[in-house]
Amino acid sequence: MASKGSDSNRQQSPSPVSIEIKGTHDQFFVWREFVWGGIAGAFGEGMMHPVDTLKTRLQSQIIMNASQRQKSIPQMLRTVWVGDGLKGFYRGIAPGVTGSLATGATYFGVIESTKKWIEESHPNLGGHWVHFIAGAIGDTLGSFVYVPCEVIKQRMQIQGTSSSWSSFISRNSVPVKPRGDMYGYYTGMFQAGSSILKEQGPKGLYAGYWSTLARDVPFAGLMVMFYEALKDLTDQGKKKFPQFGVNSSIEGLVLGGLAGGLSAYLTTPLDVVKTRLQVQGTTIKYKGWLDAVGQIWRKEGPEGFFRGSVPRVMWYIPASALTFMAVEFLRESFREKSKNNNNVVSNLSIESKRSSVHEVREN
Repeated sequence: MASKGSDSNRQQSPSPVSIEIKGTHDQFFVWREFVWGGIAGAFGEGMMHPVDTLKTRLQSQIIMNASQRQKSIPQMLRTVWVGDGLKGFYRGIAPGVTGSLATGATYFGVIESTKKWIEESHPNLGGHWVHFIAGAIGDTLGSFVYVPCEVIKQRMQIQGTSSSWSSFISRNSVPVKPRGDMYGYYTGMFQAGSSILKEQGPKGLYAGYWSTLARDVPFAGLMVMFYEALKDLTDQGKKKFPQFGVNSSIEGLVLGGLAGGLSAYLTTPLDVVKTRLQVQGTTIKYKGWLDAVGQIWRKEGPEGFFRGSVPRVMWYIPASALTFMAVEFLRESFREKSKNNNNVVSNLSIESKRSSVHEVREN
């Protein structure tokens, strides 16, 4: 009887271990998405920051040079290169990467957490609108860090280097602080943040906050909705034509680029309004979101709402592609490691059971 009870205890001992490992795995799965989403977001922003600088310059030039004819993409590209060189394209990269890190973390973390919660607690729910809502919530949470970083980034982008900014101020006879029409030159992210906070208070750092949400909530929702829809189509294609299957990293690269580019184009009008509100500084050209929409429509027409749409799409296609590729690569790597670890645990469990049976036989 003693050996039988001992055998029973030995046979039951592996179960709690496997449950504990599963629970730890599930928790790590969620937190992994936050961490890797942040890394992927920062990576995508860092790689494509020069294109974002070009887009910001194009969209804000009417504030900087209202009396002059608006420049085209090649003209603006030449202006930045001649005036600032390569450094001009990378102005504001530090706040840009910081903001994208925060947004990427909450975006992918909330999306995967929501998907997991629905699968386990509400399996009857589903559809791409769930992904839309999850993406919108994730982006909204990241906005508390992202918006101040975006304000700092865009103001540094339009300034370029110190020499070109000084030249612009003197050439256009623009009065600079105190109580001037334009803010002074920012030497770095922290100096810019403290300067804006001192001159305009928290309202300055969160300039265009609601316009940012008005742009990013639909953009984030549309992007993840399009991505998941394209993934569903791809999965169906894999079942019909298994010989044409590709790994998840390449899939993330292609589908992420398509989803990001389409979402970026559709939300360009919202991006134009947001950029105008954030770069105007103490020169109050637009009194608010609705006023900005009205002025752009009256003075520039529909074309004004799509100003900078080409560089915006050019930025988001590779940025989204690289971001989703990075996330899918990290996911796949984690799955492989988890699979190997599970195999090790299974082998240990089998060996443990064999050892227990061997001991019982000896007794």
